[in-house]
Amino acid sequence: MADRFRVTLAQLNPTVGDIAGNAAKARAAWAEGRAANADLVALPEMFLTGYNTQDLVMKPVFQQAAMAAAEQLAQDCADGPTLAIGCPWVEGGKLYNAYLILKDGKIASRCLKHHLPNETVFDEVRIFDVGPLGGPYAVGDTRIGSPICEDGWHEDVAETLEETGAEFLLIPNGSPYYRNKMEVRQNHMVSRAVETGLPVIYLNLVGGQDDQVFDGGTFVLNPNGALALQMPVFDEALAQLDLERTPEGWRAVEGDKAHLPDEWEQDYRTMVESLRDYMGKTGFKKVLLGLSGGVDSAIVAAIAVDAIGAENVRCVMLPSEYTSRESLDDAEAVAEALGVHYDYVPIAEGRDAITNTLAPLFAGRDEDLTEENIQSRLRGLLLMAMSNKFGEMLLTTGNKSEVAVGYATIYGDMNGGYNPIKDLYKTRVFETCRWRNANHRPSWMMGPAGEVIRPNVIDKPPTAELRDDQKDSDSLPDYPELDAILEILVDQDGSIADCVAKGFARETAKRVEHLIYISEYKRFQSAPGARLSPRAFWLDRRYPIVNRFRDSS
Repeated sequence: MADRFRVTLAQLNPTVGDIAGNAAKARAAWAEGRAANADLVALPEMFLTGYNTQDLVMKPVFQQAAMAAAEQLAQDCADGPTLAIGCPWVEGGKLYNAYLILKDGKIASRCLKHHLPNETVFDEVRIFDVGPLGGPYAVGDTRIGSPICEDGWHEDVAETLEETGAEFLLIPNGSPYYRNKMEVRQNHMVSRAVETGLPVIYLNLVGGQDDQVFDGGTFVLNPNGALALQMPVFDEALAQLDLERTPEGWRAVEGDKAHLPDEWEQDYRTMVESLRDYMGKTGFKKVLLGLSGGVDSAIVAAIAVDAIGAENVRCVMLPSEYTSRESLDDAEAVAEALGVHYDYVPIAEGRDAITNTLAPLFAGRDEDLTEENIQSRLRGLLLMAMSNKFGEMLLTTGNKSEVAVGYATIYGDMNGGYNPIKDLYKTRVFETCRWRNANHRPSWMMGPAGEVIRPNVIDKPPTAELRDDQKDSDSLPDYPELDAILEILVDQDGSIADCVAKGFARETAKRVEHLIYISEYKRFQSAPGARLSPRAFWLDRRYPIVNRFRDSS
């Protein structure tokens, strides 16, 4: 009986739908495991298809392609360590989220996911069938249990595996980032280790997929809950984990323990990685954005430069007669500090042409929000024209506060293919700018070190500059108050009474609630953006556009 067992943990970045490319990554990881004399090479949940596949996995031809690729992978990896990989599986007319054990040229075992998540970004109850509670699989004379992702958050699957002879748990995950989620994961896994008395291996994906970023952070716990190995967050990495048989059972040998950065760094990196992967996986090479001299466009420009390099970022200033000299100077300073291409495109002539065209129709009516929105929509038109001409994806720059209350012009400043700060409240935008000025990580930031957003951009009162002496606070509560109310109503699904209990005026909370509900149609048409919280706008929060409910509490 072997007294030592080696697992190659492959924390890698798949692409949804690139079955051949994902299989190639798996083969490369298996080859490294074979060179390291591993007994088992393990990849995360649904790795062969990429994750989160949403309804794509319900397409029969997609299922067939994935299963055929798994069978071919088993043949390709026959001469060496066992390979464990996540893949959809059809059996008895049912579709499962499966973990396949490939050895001796065939699919030797299948673990089928039992607990299907049906909250936040996940809709697996609608997509997959529930797998039965099963037992462990054997690699040599070692028996391994593999609860799949959500299964590891429930005690029954791990308990059944332990009772049926599992000697350690290998839990493959497709677990996307939200702020401070690592603590939640570790607490659940400590519970499984203590309850079962078994070592627990938590193996996670990395990489961006639409709005989600899988942040890796693979870790290993011994039965007492002590950390034995910690892989880095966000980086693709392979680690060799050794387990030793002791009189008390298998124990993980201590390995490297990567540093876990704080929430500000992890948020910023999520925004960088989400944009980088969104572009890389959709085929875009370059971006452009309107640079207004304000804080939102400044941080988006910094994120873009850190993600794809200054040479691939175009910033455009589109001033009107309401644009201050201060904004022009601030925008130019940000562009120079980041080293990006900077275009100056005044909108006065275009605006005059539109005003003159509409004058016969608008005669006798006072100017109002219509004229303000024309400016924003003209900018959107010009930016989209540049996007088409230069083949550069337009980034939109609305923060979560604005997205929540609709303080943005649809078909204007909402134009764009991606929004890196869509889930970042305005108060956090300010602090994120300060964080980026004070911190530089050359291993994953392509932009320059030092102050890239000068303090005046951060400290001046926010304004859309669509009329004389305009301030955001003319239309909205001050951002600290607005964001605190939004945290209650959006992130906590709280009530007006909850807002009042926290000291906010009922009239103010009701006004914010009204703006949230009437802006749903804008969000329905908005660009995707990096998910930073468990209540991001899109899959995390699905509300009807037509909605007359108002909270009377």
